[in-house]
Amino acid sequence: MRYIIIGAGAVGGSIGGRLHEAGQDVVLVARGAHHRALREHGLRLTTPAGTLQLDVPVVDRPEDVGLRDGDVLVLAVKTQDSVAALDTWAARPVAGGGTAGERLPVVCAQNGVENERLALRRFRQVYGMCVVLPSTFLTPGAIAAPCGPYTGALVLGRYPAGADDTARRIAAGLEKSAFLAPVVPDVMRWKYGKLLGNLANAVEAVCGRDTGAEARDLTARAKAEGAAVLAAAGIAATGGAELADLRRDAVEVRPLGDGERALGSSWQSLVRGAGSIETDHLNGEIVLLGREHAVPTPVNELLQRAANDSARGHREPGAVTAAALAALLDGPRAGS
Repeated sequence: MRYIIIGAGAVGGSIGGRLHEAGQDVVLVARGAHHRALREHGLRLTTPAGTLQLDVPVVDRPEDVGLRDGDVLVLAVKTQDSVAALDTWAARPVAGGGTAGERLPVVCAQNGVENERLALRRFRQVYGMCVVLPSTFLTPGAIAAPCGPYTGALVLGRYPAGADDTARRIAAGLEKSAFLAPVVPDVMRWKYGKLLGNLANAVEAVCGRDTGAEARDLTARAKAEGAAVLAAAGIAATGGAELADLRRDAVEVRPLGDGERALGSSWQSLVRGAGSIETDHLNGEIVLLGREHAVPTPVNELLQRAANDSARGHREPGAVTAAALAALLDGPRAGS
């Protein structure tokens, strides 16, 4: 089994690096300066156990990979980039005949719940992955994955539901590579649970390191709206306790020596000046479902708009305070 990691950022690079370190067959797909750094110097993967310099094969174009039976495509781009990636890779020929969309499995190792639907339009074999993998990608060629004793927990299952031998074979490779990889028949229940947690990403991205009362309140209100929307839609989701149990004593954030804590993927997008952010598929998913089921979602609407404004304006995290966002929702507080 060979793993083609489409999008070798924080999550994809961590997965690909650990697989390669464990002797698995891996190809990373990256672009621009990140591709050049990986090609010239290898992947610098920092973990609590130390820093690894890994000479992982890397390409920047699908045309540079000859696909074959036994390949697994791991989609690890942000959701706003999924359609372009899926369209390109689904049409790629596989040795012996047919296309990747017809013959190869694709695993959506991404936040949000839209990617699997997008993939199923193009691929016959689609697998969801609930990614619990704190990691940071800010510098080309370098990724930090601060958790131990396992680098992350990757809950895997067939989409829309089920568990099969392919999922179990993928999971077996991951479990040889410093990951927990339980195979479940209801992977989307896990992904919806993770979605509720990811509603905080926009607060962190827009407001930076602000952990004051206003930021905590915005996060709590966004999650409460999310829970109400999922209930109205009849969508099952894991609770916070279930996700915490998965991580307990297994996927713990540990010091890496630089004193920095791992911050979320949306925060990293703003720091890198990516120009786009995945909020439309996190808070925006709750807004969409709220409109479909007549549940008001003013907090998530505000966070979606604020995060997109920050990304398009190339603003650093913290450019807008949580107090300013709260005032937009509730008006200025007395005495302010």
